[in-house]
Amino acid sequence: MMGPAHSLSGAAAWLGVGAAAAAAGHPMPWPVLVVGALICAGAALAPDLDHKSATISRAFGPVSKGLCEIVDKLSYAVYKATKKPGDARRTGGHRTLTHTWLWAVMIGAGASAVAYTGGRWAVLVLLFIHLVLAVEGLLWRAARVSSDVLVWLLGATSAWILAGVLDKPGNGADWLFTGDGQEYLWLGLPIVLGALVHDIGDALTVSGCPILWPIPVGRKRWYPIGPPKAIRFRAGSWVELKVLMPVFMLLGGVGGAAALNFI
Repeated sequence: MMGPAHSLSGAAAWLGVGAAAAAAGHPMPWPVLVVGALICAGAALAPDLDHKSATISRAFGPVSKGLCEIVDKLSYAVYKATKKPGDARRTGGHRTLTHTWLWAVMIGAGASAVAYTGGRWAVLVLLFIHLVLAVEGLLWRAARVSSDVLVWLLGATSAWILAGVLDKPGNGADWLFTGDGQEYLWLGLPIVLGALVHDIGDALTVSGCPILWPIPVGRKRWYPIGPPKAIRFRAGSWVELKVLMPVFMLLGGVGGAAALNFI
């Protein structure tokens, strides 16, 4: 999938979680719903950190471009070191390590640990990174014609405002984890979800996605999970643009309304 579809699917997924939480009698405070949806939209771009031409490679200028090159080489090295005889020969690391359930869990757990140990500034950095990515994905047309600095300023300002809103009593800084010092532990959840939604989206395309790694499937450790090939599509095709993106918008709207008890 392309960046906009990934971000839309991520936001819709978190809004769906909010709807499920409301149905279970534990509704999210509205700031958690909004911030979680934006983080999930941004995190849904992050697995493409192994692709030098992806949206995330452009999001933070030379820093993200350099990081993408490092992650691509790391992913390729892991692929070569762990592949089985049935796995295909590759020349790069795209759609390998960062497109697995294990990577998603590790990144989410790492984000929660950073938020837990780093205090407010660590939370602001996490929010800034994912809000910039959310802008790049959800508002991609505007982001492409704007300067990077303007996008970064929007991300930084939004992070500061939303962190202030969450810090107010009852607004969700301690949502789900209510122990002393456990504020913002929940930030890892939309990050895990965003990465997994990205992987599922890529699994629908012609190449599939090795979500299950390192669990072997037959003679392959990097088995490209996906539906029957007859119903897969190419990234950026009309199926993605004309069918899936409107569906994600509809599901997100319904999920958000249900989460806020409007329906």
